[in-house]
Amino acid sequence: MDKSMKDAVQKIVIKHGVGKEFLLPILKEVQKLNKYHYIPQDVSQYMAKYMGIHESEVYEVISFYAEFSEVPRGENVIKVCDSTVCKVNDNEELIGLLEDVLGIGMGETSENKKFSLEFSPCFGACDIAPAIRINGEVFGNLNKERLEEILQYYKEGPHEKNS
Repeated sequence: MDKSMKDAVQKIVIKHGVGKEFLLPILKEVQKLNKYHYIPQDVSQYMAKYMGIHESEVYEVISFYAEFSEVPRGENVIKVCDSTVCKVNDNEELIGLLEDVLGIGMGETSENKKFSLEFSPCFGACDIAPAIRINGEVFGNLNKERLEEILQYYKEGPHEKNS
């Protein structure tokens, strides 16, 4: 891990506090430092050491929450809501469209590392179900044309939204 990453992690920890009760917001910000939306092992080890907590405590949080990843993902992480409401509103058709347009299956990352497709528990968009979230931005009431338009926007370049 390079010095700039160490400095960035330190700033984030100082901003939130050193206690393990601050791990969620710290990990969320640390993961955003990486263009591929994940927390490398050397970074989580450094965080634990810097915060004075066990590596296992950091790992437990990373592995428990679907928001976090230890493996590289695409520049644009597409999360498909897998709640009952979205299923009733035909998220299977939406998943099929995403897989066809992107050429990848659920749980996969495109070869060019531009997109990852993942399931997500409900993120509160039941009124516009079925819904997806791309890098934190929610889209719903999708038809094929609208979905292709949204994906084209993200294909044109990295678009990072803070959530």
